[in-house]
Amino acid sequence: MSKESEKQRWQRNFADLLQELRVAQTGVQILFAFLLTMPFSNAFTRTTDFQRDVYIVALLAAAAAAAMIISPVAFHRALFRQGRKPELVRFAHRMASGGLFFMLVAMVSAVLLVTDFVLPRPVAFVLSAATGIWFLTFWAILPFSRRNWGEDDIDDEDDDPQTLSGD
Repeated sequence: MSKESEKQRWQRNFADLLQELRVAQTGVQILFAFLLTMPFSNAFTRTTDFQRDVYIVALLAAAAAAAMIISPVAFHRALFRQGRKPELVRFAHRMASGGLFFMLVAMVSAVLLVTDFVLPRPVAFVLSAATGIWFLTFWAILPFSRRNWGEDDIDDEDDDPQTLSGD
C-alpha cells in the first residue's frame, strides 16, 4: 500500500475528527435538550437556590460544549476551498477538546442537580464526584496512559499531538 500524501493525511485527519464530533454532538444535544425543558416541569418550582445555580452551570456548560463541538463546521464553511486544511484540523482539535471539557462540566453538574434533588446533599456530592472521576478515567486517564503502550500503529502517526496542536 502506498504512503498517503500530506494533503491526504490532513483530509483523513479532518474526516476522523468530524466522526468523533458527531458522537459528541449527539450527547451534548440530548443533555442540552433535557436541560432546556427542566424549568417547564412542575417539580422545578421545588428546587433550592443551590439547585438552580447548579442548573445554570449545567445549562451554560452544555451550551458552551455545543458551540465548541459544532464550531468546526462553521470554520470549515469560512475556509472552504482555501487550501487551509491543516489550520482547520488544528482548530477542530482544539474545539473538540474544549467541547469535551464543557461536556464533562455539564454532565457532572446535571448529575449533581438530579442527585441533590432526590438524595441528601452529601450523597449527591459523592455521586457527582464519582461521576466526574468516571468520565475523566475514560476520557483522559486511560487514553493518555495508553499513548506509551506497545508499538505505534501506522494509522496513529497522524495523531501526534504536536502535529495536531501546531507546535
